[in-house]
Amino acid sequence: MEKTRKELSEQRFGLVVHPTVFFVSVALLVAFVLVTIVALDRMDAAYAAVQGWITVNLGWLLILLVQGFLLFSVFLMVSRLGRVRLGGPGARPDYSFTSWLAMLFAAGMGIGLVFWAVAEPVFHFGAPPFAEPGTREAAREAMRFTFLHWGFHAWAIYAVVALSLAYFAYNRGLPLTIRSAFYPLIGDRIYGWMGNLIDILAVLATLFGIATSLGLGVNQIAAGLGYVFGVEPDNAAKIFLIFVITLIAIGSVVLGLDRGVKRLSELNLVLAALLMLFLLVFGPTLFILKSFVQNTGDYLQDFFQLAGWTEAYRVEAGWQASWTVFYWAWWIAWSPFVGMFIARVSRGRTIREFLLGVLFVPTAMTFLWMSVFGGTALFGALNGGFDIQAAVQANVSTALFALLQEFPLATVTSIIGLFLVVVFFVTSSDSGSLVIDIITSGGNTDPPVVQRVFWATTEGVVAAALLLGGGLGALQTAAITTGLPFAIVLALMCVGLLRALNHDYPAPRLKTRRQVFEEMRDQDTHR
Repeated sequence: MEKTRKELSEQRFGLVVHPTVFFVSVALLVAFVLVTIVALDRMDAAYAAVQGWITVNLGWLLILLVQGFLLFSVFLMVSRLGRVRLGGPGARPDYSFTSWLAMLFAAGMGIGLVFWAVAEPVFHFGAPPFAEPGTREAAREAMRFTFLHWGFHAWAIYAVVALSLAYFAYNRGLPLTIRSAFYPLIGDRIYGWMGNLIDILAVLATLFGIATSLGLGVNQIAAGLGYVFGVEPDNAAKIFLIFVITLIAIGSVVLGLDRGVKRLSELNLVLAALLMLFLLVFGPTLFILKSFVQNTGDYLQDFFQLAGWTEAYRVEAGWQASWTVFYWAWWIAWSPFVGMFIARVSRGRTIREFLLGVLFVPTAMTFLWMSVFGGTALFGALNGGFDIQAAVQANVSTALFALLQEFPLATVTSIIGLFLVVVFFVTSSDSGSLVIDIITSGGNTDPPVVQRVFWATTEGVVAAALLLGGGLGALQTAAITTGLPFAIVLALMCVGLLRALNHDYPAPRLKTRRQVFEEMRDQDTHR
């Protein structure tokens, strides 16, 4: 534990990096992009084959591990270890409780929350795993599974990574990077090839997770342009959109955290709240409020059955591979990015306060968001007012804009929705490039701006390559392929964190009957 962040970083070619992690990660990404571009048709088929094999044969393992992350988080929250403070007994929070919660929500979901809020419930309504399609029971089932995918399990994944990073950085003084969480397991070997391998895997998982979100975002921007302006962008136009928005993200990087991503994040929260309030007022208000309460109750009542379902007794399996397994892998791929962000803003919180905030408050806000957008779409389908199911099935990226067309000021709200996706795109790219830069620089929290510009550009290039190499299917495959091995890393992080906590804060041992008797005898003697 004697090594410092500076010892992990070296100056090479004007860059401040960890040479092995940086250059190996770059080499692997360059190879991936070149192979994808040179052999587009073959890579499209390869992506489909890889995704199919992993989801069919190893989906159960991913479900089991994610269940374990949630149970581990709950255990720490209710145990005596929940009183441990991140940063030591004298540490105090850097941000107010309200600001902290707002940042948690903004960091955790990003573009995906806008992309799937309407699309996922409508998809499940038309093709539920158990209920009759198009019925009221199908609508209830659609919201139950949507809540499962965006609820406690997702935030437990983030909590495990964020808590591990925060504890080892603030309480142990180790570099703010993924390898530090393995110190209790492998000791000083975190500074050797084992630590390098862990960080390289974290870089790849993070970059593919962000690239998946960027790919979804540009598809939605293209769909929005088609709805608002009658333009139907092809792949070339989508690549151009990625290029333009990546340039905006680079501008945000150059401005820095306070003037760039912070202000954009604040603007995003305001726009998202206004759009949600608009639908709540002009949409089926009473239905939304009632369904929010009932959806939450249904989710909690069927929690363990939904979370443990693996299609073992289902004749035609495959639904879960396209949804639950993809989501778990996607959240895991995002976890280094979101976890490091949450860790940076959580110094001074107790473990119990940290886990209560990370697990419950963003989950409740997400459930309200999903109930407003998804609930409005389902209300239209159930009551005959409007039905956007055909539009969603034709192009999932049009879901939000198809819904907004059913309400007043459709052009205005669609433009706001477009801007919301663009800003999410920019903030995800900016924040993601910072996190990847910290990992590839050995935990240096203030690396040169040029390196963040490089990683923001790389994210755009990988997203473009994935779109060319198979569209949404390639994006999903990238998330699943990197998410699965990194899930094993997360499981080991849980073991390392628990071992460190028990070492630093050992449980008081119960006294034996003989010890109690001897203490009573000593007290009598002193009297």
